[in-house]
Formats: sequence, structure tokens, C-alpha cells
Amino acid sequence: MFKLWLPTFFTLALGSSVAWGCNDNHPAQAQKLDIDYLEINSDITLRRMVAHNSSSKGTVLLLHGFPETLCAWKDISLALSAEYEVHAIDWPGYGFSSRPSADRFSYSPKDYARVLREYIRKANIATSRLTIYATDIGALPALLLALEEPQIARTIIVGDFAPFNRPQYMYESLQSLKSEPSAAKTRAYMNQTSGEILENAFRRGLSKGEQFEISAEFKNDMSRGWSHGGMTSADAFYYYYSNFTRDEEYFEANISRLTIPVKVVWGERDIYIKKEMGIEFAEKIKTDIKLLPDIGHYPHLQSPEQAIEEIRASFR
Repeated sequence: MFKLWLPTFFTLALGSSVAWGCNDNHPAQAQKLDIDYLEINSDITLRRMVAHNSSSKGTVLLLHGFPETLCAWKDISLALSAEYEVHAIDWPGYGFSSRPSADRFSYSPKDYARVLREYIRKANIATSRLTIYATDIGALPALLLALEEPQIARTIIVGDFAPFNRPQYMYESLQSLKSEPSAAKTRAYMNQTSGEILENAFRRGLSKGEQFEISAEFKNDMSRGWSHGGMTSADAFYYYYSNFTRDEEYFEANISRLTIPVKVVWGERDIYIKKEMGIEFAEKIKTDIKLLPDIGHYPHLQSPEQAIEEIRASFR
């Protein structure tokens, strides 16, 4: 009974799939974007957004970072929906996906990789026709999964994340999350300043002329989803980082097993994860890196047309 009841509970408690999410003020978009819930296991139910296409050229799976929700991908999903089936999810701990206690789910990159594998399976996605576009906290889980399942996608596009344990390339507050006691202090501070984070995370490191606005519905979705189920998104971020060094070091030690084609795209002005991290990663996997001038940590938001072109190119 529990397995049948949980997704229904989410829908009843949070509102209809159209009214709660990225279609708030645009009912016509509901014809293209379906927002609902998919149970992964007894602990995890994911909110997801899907643009269905019965004659698609392939499938795209979009994986967000901190402090985002799946609404980060709305405009990109709409733009791609004429050619592809497009999926986006809220990671556990973000938006309106489940937030089990940390003793039941670690929120580690490896745990996220397992969630990703189950989502692909339960959503009946044909991996031979799949491109994964992953940024920030979404990228390492996708690559960890690719180590274990070399056929999980035809292409993975990643950027602006930390594949290796290189704190010197990371923003000071991110460095502080990698070990105690500074991690606990940073977690508390992030929870105290959630409003400031949601307002300014996307602007840092960019000049006034380079800064960009995010939509009110996206901002509201992040704000409404920041805290529910007894855990905040900052808490989930803290738990992710508590296992981050371990999983980074595992990935680097096993990087030779990575056989799926990987494209690396990076904002040259990223202050959270410096471009040197991306350059080293690209060198290790023997691929090129595309550095985007005047772009910060969130290329998919600052220059969505660039992300759209990279995804389309992956299917050529």
C-alpha cells in the first residue's frame, strides 16, 4: 500500500502537476511539459518534468546542481521538445523529491548515481539514444554511473563541477564543506542565509553587465522547495559533501574505465569551480574543453542557447 500511496500523497499535498512547478502561470505549457512523480524505491520518490515526443530523435536527461530544482531546465526543455523527449528530475533533497534521513540515504554522489540508474530504468529510457547533460552536483553521479554501466548513455555532457579532490580550485565555502568542523558551521550559515543564496548564487563572479535574471517561477520553486520533510537543500548539500572527497578519489582512481564519449563545457568566469578543474579533467580523459567566455557557473541559465546547441550536436 505504501508504494502506491506515496506518489499520490505528493500530488495531493503539493497540488496538481500543472499548478505546482514550472507551469504555474503558463497553463498552455502543460501540453508540452508534464510534471509528476516517479517512485524509485521505498525511500525515494522523484519529482520529474518530461516533454514527451512520439517521434523523437532521442532522449535528453537534464541534471541540475545546487541550489536549483528541475525548473532550471524549463526553457531548454521547451526548446528541445520539438525534436527530443526531454526529462529533468529534482535530486533527493531538492525541489519536491523525497528527503529521507541521512541514516537511510547518504546523499553521496554514489547514492545519487544509483538513483540516476533506477530513474533511467523506471522511466523506460532507451540508453542507446540518450544524452545526459549534467552540471555541478549532477555531473559526478552521472560519471560514476558511467564507470559501472558503460552503455548508460550515448553521450554525457558535463561542466562546472569537481571531478577530483582539488580544493584549491574551489570557492572558499565549498572548501569548508569538505571536512569538519568547518562543514557544520558552513551548513548552519547556509541555512540561516537561504534567501541570500537563492537571490545571489547565480550572480557571483559576474560583472553587472554579465549578470542575468532567473524567472520568478524558478526562484519561487527553489524557495518553496528549500525546506520540507525535515531537511533543507543546504542539509542535502552538506551530506553530499561529507562523502564527496571519497567519491572524487574513487572516480579519479578509476577514470581509465570511462568509455562513454564525454563532452566538457565550462564557464570561463566560474568562481565556484575554477576552469582549471575542467581543463585538468578534459586532459585526463583526453578530450577538448569548451570554455565559454563571460559565462559563470551556470551556463545553462546564463546562455541556454549554448546548452541547446551542445545537446543537439551530441545527436549528430
